[in-house]
Amino acid sequence: MSVSNITATHPAAFLLVEIPGLEHLHIWISIPFCFAYTLALLGNCTLLFIIRSDAALHDLMYLFLAMLAAIDLVVSSTTLPKMFAIFWFRDREINFYACLVQMFFLHSFSIMESAVLLAMAFDRYVAICKPLHYTTVLTRDLITRIGMAAVLRAVTLMTPLPFLLRRFHYCQGPVIAHCYCEHMAVVRLACGDTRFNNTYGIAVAMFIVVLDLLFVILSYIFILQAVLHLASKEARYKAFGTCVSHIGAILSTYTPVVISSIMHRVARTVAPHVHILLAIFYLLVPPMVNPIIYGVKTKQIRDHVLSLFRRKDV
Repeated sequence: MSVSNITATHPAAFLLVEIPGLEHLHIWISIPFCFAYTLALLGNCTLLFIIRSDAALHDLMYLFLAMLAAIDLVVSSTTLPKMFAIFWFRDREINFYACLVQMFFLHSFSIMESAVLLAMAFDRYVAICKPLHYTTVLTRDLITRIGMAAVLRAVTLMTPLPFLLRRFHYCQGPVIAHCYCEHMAVVRLACGDTRFNNTYGIAVAMFIVVLDLLFVILSYIFILQAVLHLASKEARYKAFGTCVSHIGAILSTYTPVVISSIMHRVARTVAPHVHILLAIFYLLVPPMVNPIIYGVKTKQIRDHVLSLFRRKDV
């Protein structure tokens, strides 16, 4: 089959749905979503600015935090502007190739975020369990390799998807039952044998979420054991305090994913708008919450933000 014949089987554009059953509330729903997105943009851009401008915040922990902030910006900005166009202007149409690009960036950067959270757990493990070896183990060279490995893993796993989706004939119509281009939502429109796509999608999700989360949990088991062996209560409290921000970031990232996955597989009678709202929360909650968590719990960042406001008052 020629390339021209392959490309002719897909529609020129897809139509993204709004939130089924809640169409009359879209303007009102968009207000808190827009507020949350604005907070995410301001919070993550502020974090990046502070970390870049303050030489005292160029330690490894803050480099991981900068990576997380940049990833959150990409994940939210890949999907939410188009979502607001749907809510406000009913602009539901998205070009076929733009849909594939959106899907690639969304899933790739979500995988990178999971890798960064795992790297941050490793950072806390070394800092608490091997404090004397921290500077020799976590070198800038190692951080660079971790960052490159996170990008390479995400790109390698996600690159096949656009090519796999491009070869299908979409006989189920152009309407995607989602408000952004999500892999399985697009696959459901395809005709032919989609078993490989289904299996590949589940395998990648299990590999990323389960494996990364397992190593994060193991890291914290070792951290907990090390902290409980500390002599004084003050030392234990201080050690736990250094982990609170990271634990908050983990919960804000993985909780919507786990709940959404359970709902899809267990609560099949749940209304479609519930699944879509959970998916939107995954895009909004981590980018909005992470800067607040780290801003409140990290003294250096908190002091820097307060100093910026003091300058404005003067």
